[in-house]
Amino acid sequence: MKYNSLIIIPTYNESENIELIINKIIDLDNSNDILVVDDNSPDGTYEIVKKIKSSNNERVFIIKRESKSGLGSAYKVGFKWALEKNYNYIFEMDADMSHNPRDIKDLKIELIQNKFDVVIGSRYLNGVSVVNWPLSRIFLSYFANFYVRIITGMPIKDATSGFVGYTNQALSSIKLSEVKFNGYAFQIEMKFKLWKKKFKLKEHQIIFVNRKLGKSKMNQNIIFEAILGVIKLKINSFFK
Repeated sequence: MKYNSLIIIPTYNESENIELIINKIIDLDNSNDILVVDDNSPDGTYEIVKKIKSSNNERVFIIKRESKSGLGSAYKVGFKWALEKNYNYIFEMDADMSHNPRDIKDLKIELIQNKFDVVIGSRYLNGVSVVNWPLSRIFLSYFANFYVRIITGMPIKDATSGFVGYTNQALSSIKLSEVKFNGYAFQIEMKFKLWKKKFKLKEHQIIFVNRKLGKSKMNQNIIFEAILGVIKLKINSFFK
């Protein structure tokens, strides 16, 4: 049986990576459509996707936004589009090839065959599976996730992971207008809201490889938003 799924990829200046990742997803099988949400990249990312779309019109889609507005808001636009099109399974992943498209198949098994509502591509499920990150960034990410577990009580080892699959039912249960955060805190907020709603979350071990091309979008504001956002999420949960 064919299950239709959508892979949402937010982009800003990913012209060096976007064609490769789209082609790898297309080559997996014919059940995965792709939606690129581009923040008006000045490097021509939109034009590259538009060209790919011309020969894959039924599987590749693109939304071009007016300006760089953040990861979380890009995903919310993509989620809304996916739910309107009634996809069974909706995935989010990075454009920079840090997430291996082949892992989509394993994540789909957890959703379809094993009946989980949310599946998380985890860097920290069994130790640390990160390649080519500086040690300082590994420590920051690992202990940030430890901090999230302590504050929220959520039994997820990689709450900041950006490689996630949702069932339509789980994703449609969230009022996207009430999702407030935009960076790493967005990833935490989505998982926390669904965990509090008693959906079944499952981590699946992946190998995360640091980007080879292009520049990381991480900055101090994103980190501070995550640190403060976790506390805010936990406090707000007491009143709901």
